[in-house]
Amino acid sequence: CCPTAIKNALKLKELNPAPDVHILYRDIRSYGLLERYYTEARRKGVVFIRYIPERPPEVASKGEGLSLRVWDEALRRDLIIETDLLVLSTAVVPTENEELAAMFKVQRTLEGFYLEAHMKLRPVDFSSDGIYMAGIAHYPKLIDETISQAQAAVARACTLLAKDEIEVGGVVARVDPEACAACLICVRACPYQVPYICEDGYSVIDPARCRGCGNCAAECPQKAIQLQHYRDEQLFAKTRALMGRV
Repeated sequence: CCPTAIKNALKLKELNPAPDVHILYRDIRSYGLLERYYTEARRKGVVFIRYIPERPPEVASKGEGLSLRVWDEALRRDLIIETDLLVLSTAVVPTENEELAAMFKVQRTLEGFYLEAHMKLRPVDFSSDGIYMAGIAHYPKLIDETISQAQAAVARACTLLAKDEIEVGGVVARVDPEACAACLICVRACPYQVPYICEDGYSVIDPARCRGCGNCAAECPQKAIQLQHYRDEQLFAKTRALMGRV
């Protein structure tokens, strides 16, 4: 909503430089190249007034127009602005997507937007492989950002579609069916919801979906789960070899 408010203010000044334009805000987010629009708006006379949540603006009817009272934290006094037009820049909020997120096993932010796997290294990937994001489902953004992210998501998908076979990592969890007690602890511990209890009454972990985090192996009370290349005997051998050099 911040870039939109600044854009509208600049358009008003372009059509008619005479009217006074005020923008009341809590936080101005004009990141990246949008900062120049904020600078241009200030240069053209747009007044930015920051208010605090404890003292929100008050609107009252006055004749054919409106009167706006706002506490200016910088001046430490109330400002009264008589206005002909009052515009509310509404924020973008996510729709109810909890069911969809659970269906695809993807994470969300506290606000309800979808969360990428890594902000810098995997900005269009979800933590679940093969699922990508683009647009305001990620967070409120402009159309040029949406197009760039959509192109990046297509490029990431093409890296998988262009391969005849896909290799998975060797660090995966394996279950010993004889030792498994079907206690469901691994099912609850896995952040990727990979383990499940099969009809024969023991836990099954799909190696193609396992991310090798090791949570299930660490939590299993029966020691029925081992992480490949990090089995207990391997770790003990490494520890003994390391301590023998001390």
